[in-house]
Amino acid sequence: MRVSFEVNGEAREADDVWPGESLLFVLRERLGLPGAKNACEQGECGSCTVYLDGLPVCACLVAAGQAHGRTVTTVEGLAPGTGEEQLDRVQRAFLATGAVQCGFCTPGLIVAVHDLLARDPAPSDPDIREALAGNLCRCTGYEKIMEAVRLAATS
Repeated sequence: MRVSFEVNGEAREADDVWPGESLLFVLRERLGLPGAKNACEQGECGSCTVYLDGLPVCACLVAAGQAHGRTVTTVEGLAPGTGEEQLDRVQRAFLATGAVQCGFCTPGLIVAVHDLLARDPAPSDPDIREALAGNLCRCTGYEKIMEAVRLAATS
């Protein structure tokens, strides 16, 4: 089947998509957008979080066909251009605080934080923890991530 949808503001198509193929696979392997990471394939880690029609979803749990005719925004689509000065405020905050260690969980965390700050521009620490509960990180101990969210909220 052919899947046609908008990805990061651009009309895109993927051909020969089989019915059980995930949105994550299509984004990474067919469209060349490696930002969303393939980790658990069960919606438990948050590494593949993207926006689908403005709502954060685990792309590993969305069948590619479900995205047909819809809008997808990946971590790549949050930055308006290239270069550090063009990064979204959340992306800049993650870099500034050192919240990017191995980087595997980072794209999903950035999308989750972007969504949190769109809903609550000044979240409390408990609100941040709750918003990030679906995103697992093995490297940071989360304190640098918390610092990044606080910094992004003040930018």
